[in-house]
Amino acid sequence: MSAKIRFTSACATGLVLAKVGHPQRDEPLQTSKEVFKIEDKDQEALTAIFLKPFKNLSAHRFSHHSSLDQHEMNAYSAAIFASEDGLLEKGCDIAKRLYAKSNHPNIKSGDLCITLIKDIEVNGAMTSGLCILKSESVVPFLSISTRDGDLQLHTEQGINPEKIDKGCLILKHLEQKGYYVLTFDRSGSESRFWVRDFLGVVPITDSPFLTNKFAGMAVSFLEKEKKSEPRAADSPPWDDCNATRDAITYFEQKEQFSLQEFEEQVLKTPEAAAKFAEHRAKIEEETGHRLDHSFEISKKDVTKAKNRIGSLMKLDTGVEIRLKPAVIADPDRVLEHGYDEARKMKFIKVFFNEDTARTG
Repeated sequence: MSAKIRFTSACATGLVLAKVGHPQRDEPLQTSKEVFKIEDKDQEALTAIFLKPFKNLSAHRFSHHSSLDQHEMNAYSAAIFASEDGLLEKGCDIAKRLYAKSNHPNIKSGDLCITLIKDIEVNGAMTSGLCILKSESVVPFLSISTRDGDLQLHTEQGINPEKIDKGCLILKHLEQKGYYVLTFDRSGSESRFWVRDFLGVVPITDSPFLTNKFAGMAVSFLEKEKKSEPRAADSPPWDDCNATRDAITYFEQKEQFSLQEFEEQVLKTPEAAAKFAEHRAKIEEETGHRLDHSFEISKKDVTKAKNRIGSLMKLDTGVEIRLKPAVIADPDRVLEHGYDEARKMKFIKVFFNEDTARTG
């Protein structure tokens, strides 16, 4: 169900804008009275700003316990895709829904942009997308202008495109299954509000999602378990990375994930498998979705997981050594450890060709 998405020909057509206050603080909701038409000179820049946050995100879909026909966001999206004339009315309905869901005291007020974007390429076919962005902060910026033959400096308040707080892109793809929805929340802490309460989406459990989730889950679990075990006196500090390396190696070498096989080859003991099951159940409860026990492994997402792995050794002499994934994969190639009898201290020897901080 994973989709290949390209924004090369994408074009934003019009905007519905809103200022979404906080109901509990008696802050109002203000919405557009008409669709804001994007001028030709601004179209390329605005389209790029709107779509930039949606690269390399996991996919979701609208979900309802009864029927998708009962799902408000699904219905609003369907109406806008059916007729562009519905952008203003349904865009304002989306803003009203967000306002109604913004009751938690930690939710911030902000500016909302809703735009219909045409000519997004999904799996080789052109389709439309509905982009919703919320910015919860404004920043000062400077501009220089010419007046009476001289230059003047002005300060204004505005939205920083690099720091848009929340957003989603609803693609007109897989309509019968709840559309294909890409979403993000920079704050993290309120993602339940944005993802579940407002959007009402659940993850599409495709190969990339499951690979990413299981690889990350396995690594975090194994790192936690390893730290709780006493290390042998003569073992190098980087031995703590062995279990993590074994987990990633499993994903690299296999085409198909099998939970039973993973338990046997990586976790190895019934006790570890039982603890991992508890860890997995906790993740499933947090996400509200059961994870499949067998799936095709996405090699691209294994590489992403591998690149996120690192290890920091903190030594009692005040020295810290950070190991990157390539070193963790083969530490003996560049590291050596031992014990100095004269100093009565352990040591780590590092082999290298050059100091890249100086040459880079």
